[in-house]
Amino acid sequence: MTTRLTVLATGGTIAGIAGSAIAKDYRAGEIGIEDYLEKVGGLGLEAELSGRQIANIDSADIGPEVWNALHPAIMEALAEESCAGVIVTHGTDTLEETAFLLDLTLPADKPVVVVGAMRPADAVGYDGLRNFANAVRVASDPDASGRGVLVVMGDRVFAARDVRKVRTRGTEAFRGFPRESIALVTPSSLEWFGAPWRQGSATSFEWSDTLPEVAIIYAYAGLEATSVGRQVGQATRGIVVAGVGEGNMPEEVREALKVQVRRGLPVVRASRADEGLVDLEPEDAENGFVAARALNPQKARILLQLLLANGITDPAAIQKKFDRR
Repeated sequence: MTTRLTVLATGGTIAGIAGSAIAKDYRAGEIGIEDYLEKVGGLGLEAELSGRQIANIDSADIGPEVWNALHPAIMEALAEESCAGVIVTHGTDTLEETAFLLDLTLPADKPVVVVGAMRPADAVGYDGLRNFANAVRVASDPDASGRGVLVVMGDRVFAARDVRKVRTRGTEAFRGFPRESIALVTPSSLEWFGAPWRQGSATSFEWSDTLPEVAIIYAYAGLEATSVGRQVGQATRGIVVAGVGEGNMPEEVREALKVQVRRGLPVVRASRADEGLVDLEPEDAENGFVAARALNPQKARILLQLLLANGITDPAAIQKKFDRR
């Protein structure tokens, strides 16, 4: 029996056009989902695909407005008995944030696969068709269930909680941390590394249409405490520090952030380094700080937003959630 999959399109490079096979610049989000499905129709994919356009934009412009349309569309598709899984086409720049947000708020009983491309559709070596064919292979596999939201790029499958974009160009632009890829995939094969780790329809968090504002403060040599005041506004409900090394920051910045904690704003220490854990330091409990553990600043922001939206504000309770990532 043919597997039925729903494809939800948001734009990005996978739907981009350069107007030349060798041009450097291109326009993201130019191909609509109907045209794209017609384009992939000749690949001989063993799945019945139906599509819906959620947005058609550069992923740098994706945020709550698109998420608030995408999430219910996925839930609607998953609720259809005939739908075996969902594929989301997405630009690569913010792909990891969308995938992680969905991973925390969707059930895991059917596959949800996010896929993109590093080259526009009319470029030499366009990787979008192969990535999409690989995504179909993954979303069609019953063993993809129970693994949370998955990301397919460059013949690899990543868990949403691990995946991160590490290069600005090239088809091998994504890696995973702390786990690398959890499967290798081609349009005709799929090899999983390990068993599923989630079961059933339970979600980590209730979906929220209004995510609280969380600021990210980027640490650098010479960062002054006044930068905290400039970046934390009246609407800010939490702070993530993209710290140096293991989530470190200048002492005067630390003191300024302790003031923000006393005002009721949770502060999470993450790292601007690409890989590595940020562990609790002895003074974190006294300061009221939270350690991001394996999450990079942008994912730490997503998790903190969901925690705050679900009424979790105590630093110790927040830390328990970060420890589970």
